[in-house]
Formats: sequence, C-alpha cells, structure tokens
Amino acid sequence: MRDAAEAGYSKGMSETRVLTVSELTGIVKNLLEEAIPSVTVEGEISNWRPASSGHVYFTLKDSGASLQSVMFKGRASRLDFKPADGTLVRARGALGVYAARGQYQLVVDAMELAGAGDILAMLEERKRRLAAEGLFESGRKPPLPSFPGRVAVITSPTGAALRDILSVLGRRNAGIRVTILPAAVQGDEAPAAITRQIEAANAFGLGDVIILGRGGGSLEDLLAFSDESVVRAVAASRIPVISAVGHEIDWSLCDYAASLRAPTPSAAAELVSESAASVADRVISASETMLASLRSRIERARLLVESFSPEHLELRFERALQPLRQRFDDAKEAIIRGARDACLEARHRLQSSCAVLRASDPMAILARGFAVVRRSGHAVRDAGTLSADDSISITFSRGAAEARIMEVKE
Repeated sequence: MRDAAEAGYSKGMSETRVLTVSELTGIVKNLLEEAIPSVTVEGEISNWRPASSGHVYFTLKDSGASLQSVMFKGRASRLDFKPADGTLVRARGALGVYAARGQYQLVVDAMELAGAGDILAMLEERKRRLAAEGLFESGRKPPLPSFPGRVAVITSPTGAALRDILSVLGRRNAGIRVTILPAAVQGDEAPAAITRQIEAANAFGLGDVIILGRGGGSLEDLLAFSDESVVRAVAASRIPVISAVGHEIDWSLCDYAASLRAPTPSAAAELVSESAASVADRVISASETMLASLRSRIERARLLVESFSPEHLELRFERALQPLRQRFDDAKEAIIRGARDACLEARHRLQSSCAVLRASDPMAILARGFAVVRRSGHAVRDAGTLSADDSISITFSRGAAEARIMEVKE
C-alpha cells in the first residue's frame, strides 16, 4: 500500500508544474490578501518593539495562538494610549505575507483598548440621538464674553485640574473672581452632582462663564461627562460653558454641547483670561497642529505610493489599454476586409458589365461574319419585305456595299 501511494504521489508530482518558493509564496499572498481584505483581532500585546523608523513590530496572542503584527509610523503616532506588553487590545487591519520570512502578519491600521469599542458604539449612538434633537447646534450656544469678571469652576475640589485653573488665572489675570462649585467627576454619583452644579450656577448667576472639567483618564473615567443628563444641562445653560475634560486627545459629549471645548483645564483658564501672549500661543499651536496633520497626510501618501512599483503601475496601465488596443485592431481589420470585399465586388460587377457590353456591341457581331442590310435607311429583317430590283446597302465589319435584288426567296 505504501509503495502504491508513493508511486501515485510521484506520478502526480511529474504531472504538476514545479513552483519556486517565491512563486508559491506569491500565490499564498494573493489568496490570503484577497480573501481577508480587512479584519479586527482581539489579543494581548507581546514583544512590543518600536523601531527607529517609527514603525512598531509586535505580536498579538491569546492562549492558543500568536499573530505577528506591524503598525507603520503614521498610524502608530495617532494612538490615544501607550501600548505595552500584556495590554489587551483590538486591532483592525489587513492580512499580508512577508515573503522574505514566509510568514503572514497583520498590518494594523487602528488599535484600541479591548472593551473600548462597545463604549464608543454606545457614545456614538447617544451622540447621534442628541444631535438629532439639535442639542449640538452652534446657534443655540451662548457666546463667550471677551473679558469675563467671574468664572464658575465645576470640578473636583481635590483634583489637579482645579489647581491648574487657579494657577493660570492667578498668573494671567488676578482680578478675575473664581467661584468653585465642587462635584464628583468620576463614578455613579458624578452625573447628578455635575448637573446640580450647572443648574445652581445658572439659577444664582455664579459666573459669566463656566469651566467644566477634570484631568485626564481612561474612556471609562470620563463617562460622567457624556451622561445624557449632564449633556442636556450643558446645552440648556444660559451661561456659556467651556468643556475642559481630560487631555487634548480625550473627548466627551459635553464637548459638543458646550460653547467651546478646551484641550485641558489649564487651556480653559487661559481662554477666559485672554492675553496677547495667549493669542500668540494659540497661533503657534494651530500651526503645529496643521503641520502635524500635513506630515501625517504626506506619510500616508508616501506609504500609498510605495505600495506600487513602476513595473506594477506599467502593468496596470497596459491592462487598461489592452481592451482599447484590441478594439482598435479589430476595427482596423474590419475596415480593411470591408474595403477589400467592396473592391472585389465592384471589380466583378465591372467585368460582368464589360462582358455584357462587348457581347452587345454591333461591331463585334459584324466581326464574326454578319452584315446589316438596309433599304431606304431601314434595316431589313425579313426577306419577304424585299422585291426584285430593290436597291439595298450592306454594312460589313469593314466597309459597306450597294446592291440590287435579283431574286427573293422565301
């Protein structure tokens, strides 16, 4: 049995085209990349290795398997958290094959902490619903005063955010009066406490502007500022509200309902104590943000261009032109065939007409030994019309003669 199996295998091998390693890897690469163009994978980060180029190489693993992964510089620079070995994440990207090592890997486009996706989906649904009610429309937001005299600060009385706000206000404009409205900024009690303080500030006119903020934290830590009751309180506030929740990369639904969003609590304090230096700082910050965005776009464009070699582009161009060239060649051949057939048909018709004309030529008939007999200028077709002694003229192929009828025979 084993000898028979080996013989069959050898026979099969002889009938199959032998592939090089590169050819087989290329086939696997095409099949894999076409079959799974995009996928989201959850796993634990292992062997996190940032390279000097800015690209990051790492492994995603679970209890049963591991997956080699790479995240290029442009994508890695936009992560809103710091990955490390042991971090559980969800990575979205496309499968690719690294031919030099003969292994497949995940090219990651985006990555988030595991569990954050469900919260984000909930927040997006709430954001759409509240936006549909018009809570985020700019027309309903009260404008910020140019030079506020009193600022109401709603935050934790023991947090670093309050210390930062007081420090900035004291340094930039010590004449601004500050009303501190303490509230929990995290946990189940936080939404109700924040809502009460917003309503109190409006009821008693405790400030020309409200700074609502806290320090940075995880997505779960900031959920109080995306609570529906808090968002509605911010949207209903007659006093303009500056949302200063977390750090620059953090966000909450209060950001959309507030009159203005500040990237940090300190930045909110600077906004309500405007100065020439602050305006200059904002211009510099805006230029840096613009440059970072341009660099990111250029990097994405560079990566996109690098994915196409000149040979590949030429092949794609040739493939696009091939149907047009084929149609042109077919049309040219059809025109040539049609012209040739028309010429042949015209030639045959001309030859046929010439033959008919030659056959009908009286001189040709006379050349065969016939003659035309006329009497009084009219052709004689019946001897019975002639009488003895009639004068006739006879026309030959060459020349003519005059004659007289001697006798008529029927």
